[in-house]
Amino acid sequence: MSDTRIAIAGLGAIGRALARRLAQGVPGVTLACAATRDRAKAQAWLDEQKIDCPLVNLDDLPQHADLAVECAPAAVFEAICRPMLAAGKRVMVLSVGALLPRPELIELAKTTGGQIIVPTGALLGLDAVSAAAEGTIHSVRMITRKPPTGLAGAPYLVENNISVEGLNTAKRVFAGTAREAAAGFPENVNVVAALSLAGIGPDRTTIEIWADPAVTRNCHNIEVEADSARFSLAIENVPSLENPKTGRITALSALAALRKLSAPVRVGT
Repeated sequence: MSDTRIAIAGLGAIGRALARRLAQGVPGVTLACAATRDRAKAQAWLDEQKIDCPLVNLDDLPQHADLAVECAPAAVFEAICRPMLAAGKRVMVLSVGALLPRPELIELAKTTGGQIIVPTGALLGLDAVSAAAEGTIHSVRMITRKPPTGLAGAPYLVENNISVEGLNTAKRVFAGTAREAAAGFPENVNVVAALSLAGIGPDRTTIEIWADPAVTRNCHNIEVEADSARFSLAIENVPSLENPKTGRITALSALAALRKLSAPVRVGT
């Protein structure tokens, strides 16, 4: 079987980490191209890293790749996904919250035979949630605690005039559904969007978001009540040095998902 050709859409902290690892060689996949807003900056970085990877337009991704990894700002989510899905190709999405208000992309994938892949990302336990969803899940609750700098500038905070500067104690800045959180914190809580898609949906999955000066990691706690099991999950992610809004494990999760595409042994649902 030939290698799956991978496109990286976005060369920020996650995209760069993926490009470096794919350039080193991953069985079954090959780095085919990348797309980014600032081509000059991206090309300079690629040259510095000695990575041979053509830069292309988003509309041209289907011509070069079988699967595109979306790791760009949520504003260009649809521009990345639609051309690939229209061509019957696959997209791996990290800005999962941007998928919730765009169910038409899921319908497009059904129509063309394309596929949207949501990796575990900065979360854990999605296998257990997906398994429980084959039965009946009664509730899914999540509490996220982040350093204030990891939440600063979120649209919800700006629109509601909520400040996270100079905090001495933890401050709850949001409580609501996964759908509401994804809209208000598009760069901060994609994890809860993925959790909702694995389980009972974005309108029944709930989340609290705390700005906590006492934590140095992005902390997520999940509680699930189902007819098959009751379980609690907790993870503390080390923030990326380049972008404190995302955890280092996010890029590694995407890499692990890419390895599974052609692995002789696949662990997990």
